[in-house]
Amino acid sequence: MTSSAARREILVFTEGEKTEDGYLLPWRRAYRDAVLLEIDPFHGVPLSLVERAVATKKAEARDERRGRGRAHDEIWCVFDINSHPNVPEAIQLAEAHGIGLAISNPCIELWFILHFRDQTAYLSRHEAQSAASALLGCGKTLTRPAMELLYNGYKDARDRARRLDAKHDGDGSPPGSNPSSSVWSLIEAIRAQRL
Repeated sequence: MTSSAARREILVFTEGEKTEDGYLLPWRRAYRDAVLLEIDPFHGVPLSLVERAVATKKAEARDERRGRGRAHDEIWCVFDINSHPNVPEAIQLAEAHGIGLAISNPCIELWFILHFRDQTAYLSRHEAQSAASALLGCGKTLTRPAMELLYNGYKDARDRARRLDAKHDGDGSPPGSNPSSSVWSLIEAIRAQRL
């Protein structure tokens, strides 16, 4: 077992309070020897999340320079596109400050759908939520069997999400168009075995 001092530390800010936290729980458990995955209690719209993440990163860097603790190795924000205002500003701010982004368009339920099947056509948030609920057999609060299905289906979902990115790139759609999800990039950061 790796000592806790050697573990990478990742701080995640999530838009929602239940679904994203539930999804990340099996990843937190599976990689706990290599990564300390912490979910911040603050939740909000994309720009608020990113602003809080940037402020946290700056405060941690300042404290670390003063010998008061260690800054997280990575800070991420997880949010949906939905119809949120200021998403481009949130993305730009995150990129300017080295904050990782795991964005789903229209919502995280699209990411869940990708664990089971391809989804190349546009879909509304309500359509995505309904389809994910049917596939997982639960609503926004993920059950243990749903979490296991998602954990075990990760590689298929990642591959499908990457193919969606390539599809959008190939047809000239803007990056992150509906449907798309970059949640896989956060999971890859958690799974990375850099020590």
